[in-house]
Amino acid sequence: QVQLQESGGGSVQSGGSLKLSCAASGDTRCMAWFRQAPGKAREGIVSLHLDGSTDYTDSVKGRFTISQDSAKNTLSLQMNSLKPEDTATYYCAAVSGLRCSYSDFESFGFWGQGTQVTVSS
Repeated sequence: QVQLQESGGGSVQSGGSLKLSCAASGDTRCMAWFRQAPGKAREGIVSLHLDGSTDYTDSVKGRFTISQDSAKNTLSLQMNSLKPEDTATYYCAAVSGLRCSYSDFESFGFWGQGTQVTVSS
């Protein structure tokens, strides 16, 4: 069983930065961040593998950075150069299936409650 709790959301102007954190307990061998904007499907944006490698979706590449502390109990997402289209509820997730990829929603069986990020123009 994995328990996840996000924090760090808020409101910021376009071009600003925010850092999200996710306190995690349990099996954290593969973690990811997803987001869901109003009226849209939840989308994966980045995944972090056990070996430390990362995969980012194109829309956040170069602006967002995922990291995990050495104890693997805190997952972070540093978000820079934020845009209004980044406005969404952000969720951290842990894998329960076999595949570790932000593009594979079905592999992630453990979710936090979400934290809201609002970017104004």
